[in-house]
Amino acid sequence: MNSTEDCIDTFNSLLRGELSAVENYNQAIEKFTNEPELGDLQAIKADHQEAVGILRQHVSHMGGTPAEDSGAWGTFARAVEGGAKLLGESLALSALIAGEEHGISEYQEALEQQGAMEEIKEPIRSKLLPALEKHINALKRLQHL
Repeated sequence: MNSTEDCIDTFNSLLRGELSAVENYNQAIEKFTNEPELGDLQAIKADHQEAVGILRQHVSHMGGTPAEDSGAWGTFARAVEGGAKLLGESLALSALIAGEEHGISEYQEALEQQGAMEEIKEPIRSKLLPALEKHINALKRLQHL
């Protein structure tokens, strides 16, 4: 496989994770009806939607076909978030934090890949990874409200 194909595969994997995040935030938003939680969760979801757009654009630019759904990881993550949602807000927030942490590790792995093109590293470093770190801080703050 060449580096472009590797990058397409990597970006599609990251894209599936971001699609999963959007699905999970949709579930969480149904659970939380209070401000500031609702506003913060909607803002985080919007960041994940923006990440979906960025990743789709890069996959298309490299000649690939962007993933359309979250795949197996999304199914698992929705089940976890759905269960946490039933058990309470604190567990739902914990599940969202775990998802954000998983996303960080996925982005870090993409940055460490041998032969990964700088074209995929730049948006990860400048936009996508910092957003996930910001999300974790916001979610932890919500846990303490």
